[in-house]
Amino acid sequence: MSTVGFVGLGMIGKPMALRLAASELDLLVHDVAPEPVAELEAAGAKAVGSVAELAASVEVLCVMVRDDDQVREVLGEALGAAGEGLTVVIHSTVAPGTPAQLEDVAARHGVRVLDAPVSGGPTGAAEGTLAIMVGGTDDAFAAARPALEVMGAKVVHAGEIGAGTRFKLARNLMHFVSFTAATEAMRLAEASGLSLKDLGAVVRHTDAITGGAGAIILRETTAPIDPADFWHGVMTHVVALGEKDLGFAIELADDLGVDVPLARMARERLAKGLGL
Repeated sequence: MSTVGFVGLGMIGKPMALRLAASELDLLVHDVAPEPVAELEAAGAKAVGSVAELAASVEVLCVMVRDDDQVREVLGEALGAAGEGLTVVIHSTVAPGTPAQLEDVAARHGVRVLDAPVSGGPTGAAEGTLAIMVGGTDDAFAAARPALEVMGAKVVHAGEIGAGTRFKLARNLMHFVSFTAATEAMRLAEASGLSLKDLGAVVRHTDAITGGAGAIILRETTAPIDPADFWHGVMTHVVALGEKDLGFAIELADDLGVDVPLARMARERLAKGLGL
């Protein structure tokens, strides 16, 4: 595979495409906005005037547009011109049922589809360090893999079509629930007279060492842990520390009049969630 197309040169799509432009792969691009297209041309990519022209000219077509409707629109334009054997890689985060629907439509035209949402933001895209979570057949994954490995440092073939999207939604559930928990911590720190900038710096520093919330995702199952299992002792220790520190934080919040409902819920559910 040597020819890749990219449509959707936005905040994350443009740096992803720039990584491809800097690689040994031939890159063709299309976007409705002229500025990022010009930037990609300057980086060595070839610009084309339509999605249809793109689909007729490449072996792998990467799509990073805004939402499900735009993904369907792009795929519809591509299918009208695609040669048999094209692999379309959907990097947009879409609804759980959308990838299978797209695969069904594309298969009637001899086109393969992967859902391959990304995690790592604009910085990861620019540095080529994205995590890319992929769903689809082995053949489609093999076709797209050279391009995916240019754009991402962690490429996971999670399973059949739709698996990449389910993977991304599970990852982002933790991401945004953590953001909400962070707002509780910020209110508590602010009421305590602490610097929020310093709090953020400490959190980023220690998460880089410990792995953050991902550090407890170690087992193959969420089932209750047998007391004889190695993980029982590990998680018992985690719960003891967690319940103690959450208890102190809630006590401080009560003294300062700060509402921390997620902290209360976490103390109540931590042990069961970890399998104890």
